[in-house]
Amino acid sequence: MNTLVIDASVAIKWFLPERYSINAIRLLDAGNELVAPDLIFPECGNVLWKKWLRQELEADVIPVLLGDLRRMNIRIVPSFSLINEASGIAVGWRRSFYDSIYLALAVAFNCRMITADEKLCNALKGTPLAERMVMIGDMV
Repeated sequence: MNTLVIDASVAIKWFLPERYSINAIRLLDAGNELVAPDLIFPECGNVLWKKWLRQELEADVIPVLLGDLRRMNIRIVPSFSLINEASGIAVGWRRSFYDSIYLALAVAFNCRMITADEKLCNALKGTPLAERMVMIGDMV
């Protein structure tokens, strides 16, 4: 069984039809241990809120989808346990602290982070952190 860090850009695809949603759903059935920082909940909530602002989603759906996310078989790790490593990543590679929390979790678990954030992957190409990341679109 592989351990994989899942970020909010992947988790949201389990609930909303988006590009690479099929790839994200396949992760659920692949027998991997999925891990995420507790940050995943407010990040997914923010995505849903933005969809509501654009009138793409009804407001009463937001807590339902976040409740569904909470009940999924994902090991949740407290963000505060990752702040030292995340600080080093954020400062050393000029990445947001949010992204750095996910990357710090991948480092801590010696595994890869699955993301749909192409900008993040491109920014870290050629760095030691690049081997910790996999674009959801590159998964077969």
